[in-house]
Amino acid sequence: MANSTCRWGAPNRWDEWSQWLAAGLHARNRWRLPVLLIGILFAGGRRTVTSWLRAAGVSDDFQDYFYFLVPVGRKTNLIATQLLLLILRTLPLPERVLAVIDDSPTKRFGPKVEGADVHHNPTPGPADQPFLFGHVWVTISLALRHPKWGPIGLPLLAMLYVRKRTITTIPKSRGWQRFATKLQLAARLMEWIVPILKRAGKTVWIVIDGGYTKRPFLQRVLRLSNVTIVGRLRKDAALRDLPPKRKKGQRPGRGRPRKYGKNRLSLAKRAGHRRGWKTITCTLYGEATTKTYKTFLATYAPVGGVIRVVLVKEDHGWYAFFCTDPNASVQEILEAFADRATIEQDFHDVKEVWGSGQQQVRNIWTNVAVYNLNLWMHTLVETWSWSQSREQLVDRSDSPWDDAGRRPSHADRRKALRQQILRNELSAITHAWSLPRKIIDLAKNLMTLAT
Repeated sequence: MANSTCRWGAPNRWDEWSQWLAAGLHARNRWRLPVLLIGILFAGGRRTVTSWLRAAGVSDDFQDYFYFLVPVGRKTNLIATQLLLLILRTLPLPERVLAVIDDSPTKRFGPKVEGADVHHNPTPGPADQPFLFGHVWVTISLALRHPKWGPIGLPLLAMLYVRKRTITTIPKSRGWQRFATKLQLAARLMEWIVPILKRAGKTVWIVIDGGYTKRPFLQRVLRLSNVTIVGRLRKDAALRDLPPKRKKGQRPGRGRPRKYGKNRLSLAKRAGHRRGWKTITCTLYGEATTKTYKTFLATYAPVGGVIRVVLVKEDHGWYAFFCTDPNASVQEILEAFADRATIEQDFHDVKEVWGSGQQQVRNIWTNVAVYNLNLWMHTLVETWSWSQSREQLVDRSDSPWDDAGRRPSHADRRKALRQQILRNELSAITHAWSLPRKIIDLAKNLMTLAT
């Protein structure tokens, strides 16, 4: 069974990557992971675990695969490390790597789903539902700029946030860790990824939204070396000016020198002042855009020192951003924060394309496994398609109403991989058997419908 994926005609790189990800699992069961990945790739309809197993052709062995998901959930850090090393070895990463942190919920149903509870709904939709019942996942992703397609996110690892009142409902036999806030989980993710990237000779920039611009996360992450944080500031952020410089020849006073200035700074007043605005051209969301901005240095207690503040004027108001590197340019800060949108696209694709949240499992470790498996499938497909041309990834000849120039979506990339696997399978059959041309054409048409 160790080579069971070969019968699918998967590309050699895909087989190698699947075996590489499974290397950290127990030797007795690691062969199941490549089979499961193929099942996830070809599953259709509602993306339950049973649909994965049916697509992989291993329905008779369903119990062992459900049991296998538990050790996968317990070893997500190890498998994600293997995935990160694979990306470092396969893709042309720049010297400065951009990591994005954010959280997203998945709806679940039923009182027996471990770790699920009522959470705020970030996307209420037309029904305007402020809350939902399900899981919340704090996720880390790499934001890379493709030379043709622009910013692309590669999600690596997600940690499940469980409310303090919910932990008591999880059976003690699961061995679930103690309560941790979203800020603590985000800091753990950074403590996981930064040492790996540092050993690879990379410097790390972290992009966060306003919800993570808080002292418990900022000061814990800034203890790591080679780390710069870019984020959004509240409009009433408690900023101060720079501490006074000591005059030349002046004797130092008693005690330590000041870290923060004496005067408070008002972002609203600075944004409301008509003077001092400048313009700059940046590449935001894949397009060259001109922005009107102000920038200055300030001190910020949650960071513990000096930050660079950038105010950006928009038609409907203004926004404030910061960077913990005072020497960073305005263009670098704005482009880095714009690339934070890649993780929002990741959340959309993981839910819409891979069906995250539809797996219908109850064990908390199984829930951790299936969510991360969806993330890893997203990243593997993006890595596989990185060097593919537009013609190899998508054919819009039968869709004249579509924009032929837009970049291939993640669904297009997944479809292209599935088609290549089926073509390899058909090619292997035609080499072994002599089939009539009509049968081969019929098989190709069926492959198009199947994918």
